[in-house]
Amino acid sequence: MSALFARVRWLIWPVALVLVQQIFFPAPAGAVLGGIVLGLITALVTLGMFLIYRANRVINFAAGELGLLPAVFAVMIIAESGINWYLGFSTGLIAAILVGIAAEFLIMRRFFDSPRLVVTVATIGLAQLLGVAAIFMPAWWDTTAQAQRLAPPFDAEFSIGFRVFNATHILVLVLAPLAMAVVGVILRYSRVGIAIRAAAEIPTRAALLGIPVKGLQSIVWAMATALAFLAVFLRAGVYGIPIGGALGLLLLLRALASLMLGRLEHLPTMLCASIALGILQEGVLWNADGPAAAEAQMAGIIGIVIVVALLARRDRGIREALDTSGWQAVGDSRGIDRFYRGFTGVRTTRIVGSIAIGALALFAPNLWFLGTADILRIAYMLIMAIVILSLIVLTGWAGQLSLGQMAFAGVGAAVGAILTNDHNVDLVLVVLIAGLVGAATSLVIGVPALRLRGAYLAVTSLAFAFIVSSYLLNPRFFDWVPTERVERNPILGRVEWTSSTGMYYVALASLVIAMLAVRGIRNSRTGRVLVALRDNETAVEAYGVSPVKAKLTAFAISGFLASSAGALLVHHEQSFAVGSYNAGFSIGIFTAAVVGGMGALLGAVLGIAYWSGTFFWLQGTWRLFASGIGILLVLMIAPAGLAGLYQDLRDLILRQIYGMPDATPIDWIEDDIDPQPSASEGGVEADRKSESASVSTSGDLIERESTT
Repeated sequence: MSALFARVRWLIWPVALVLVQQIFFPAPAGAVLGGIVLGLITALVTLGMFLIYRANRVINFAAGELGLLPAVFAVMIIAESGINWYLGFSTGLIAAILVGIAAEFLIMRRFFDSPRLVVTVATIGLAQLLGVAAIFMPAWWDTTAQAQRLAPPFDAEFSIGFRVFNATHILVLVLAPLAMAVVGVILRYSRVGIAIRAAAEIPTRAALLGIPVKGLQSIVWAMATALAFLAVFLRAGVYGIPIGGALGLLLLLRALASLMLGRLEHLPTMLCASIALGILQEGVLWNADGPAAAEAQMAGIIGIVIVVALLARRDRGIREALDTSGWQAVGDSRGIDRFYRGFTGVRTTRIVGSIAIGALALFAPNLWFLGTADILRIAYMLIMAIVILSLIVLTGWAGQLSLGQMAFAGVGAAVGAILTNDHNVDLVLVVLIAGLVGAATSLVIGVPALRLRGAYLAVTSLAFAFIVSSYLLNPRFFDWVPTERVERNPILGRVEWTSSTGMYYVALASLVIAMLAVRGIRNSRTGRVLVALRDNETAVEAYGVSPVKAKLTAFAISGFLASSAGALLVHHEQSFAVGSYNAGFSIGIFTAAVVGGMGALLGAVLGIAYWSGTFFWLQGTWRLFASGIGILLVLMIAPAGLAGLYQDLRDLILRQIYGMPDATPIDWIEDDIDPQPSASEGGVEADRKSESASVSTSGDLIERESTT
């Protein structure tokens, strides 16, 4: 009996999802078959994400967009040029393979040895780049991409109850399983497949055995792109070609849930879970009050499924430790070397620069070229910089990856709106109370973080963001969510800030206070413990420090900062809009943090200036073009972010003017903090090689504090 259970236990999650649908969201047979069709399309994307993860140990946020560009090309040559369906499909498949090879060789290979944080953001930039190209492509035919369904190549139709199925649905039911079977056969029985699996396990050993690891990456990306193309092309026949250059976050969430249910290892569980989630979504749609409500409810349900699945998983030990090391590697802030601080020119430049920046910040609202809208935009950026500060504490210092930071800001915004509107609380207390509520809420993610790391924690935090934005803070489901206008009452009963200028100065003062507080934490024992925890948790624990308390402290500080920023943001907008705190914005803020520089406080300002600037002062699809191309270029040139690039240029100029200092590496670190591994050394392979060095570094941090 136990042997039989061991063989079929991988079906527990798919069967459980179908049972949930049958019990809580019953639907007729036609809806169930429609869910199977949707699930098969999802399974193709899931399989592509699985291949990329096994090869690169990274969550590929461009999983769907890889197939979007060739799918739009195939649809256009069929619909606009009159090409035969079969010829158009074959042409699109060849184009997909070429796109996959080009994406890996020209872009992703540049990040082969980069930290997993950087590679993750690179996939986001790649997704935006491909999305923009897909938007512009129909212009080749002097038309625009339409949402109409692609006509099937042959006539066939049957009905199950109310639901009518045509030849396109039949193609999904046939081609999707066939494609998955072909990929399975290649991976299991072909020499290329065996080499791919070997390289995915231990790349260094595979390279020593003569396996061309980098060359296999192109094959993997080509296969993933072909699967994504098939998914999008078949979707064009069932639901229509996606408009706007994206397949939607709900598809990404279903694929991520499937990956988590299969623990990123067991492929049959992932594919069956994808189909089960498709059935569940059709059941939710059948019972919901419209597509919008169904989408919000489904996002919340999938988020709960992800959290439950990850909490139920067992620790994978050494394999997990190897997978997570690259997620924790980020650069640290570097101050000016002591050798240069004594020069008069350096001291003068620092003083004059500080005065100039302070004067610019204080008098910015009076600049003639800034209008009211511009001042409010800058105030918004200052508030969002506080959210990025929360990510610097949590991810940059403590190594706890979060893709759901805007969910904490949403909690703070809701609390702030309620305190102001219903209880007339002063803004100072509103910000403090909202921060405390956010700190308490952050423990909801902090407790699972005690067992989850790397990609698992990233997906958990993203699921939390979906749960909060789609369900808990959605006025469709709860009437306590604030919907009234939020007034800017006088601060301390005296200070008026109803104007755009007043809002700007409140945001500026809040950011300055937050940066001073975070800087103080970094230079304290707490900050040193968090950085040591990031570098080597085992060494930290050996010196008598509790990793549990340290992690929970990082989450509490991060949640406080993000929720405080949310309370300010809701007063800036003067309304609570749940869409401003959704998972898409969380991913964007994470991207801004990495682009700005996760290890430096300056990175918060530079990251949000770049990210928000492209949306505020660029128009139309050029926003995505700038963010996609720009993100990739920044990460290629400066893996440590814009702050790291600034520090490198500053040090280069100082060396050119004053010569090379005769100093130990410790003098290069701000406030005498021990140096951290550079971003260029943050790849999975580099992390494995520096394991023993990080043990010594982390121990020195703790030992120095204990002797102090």
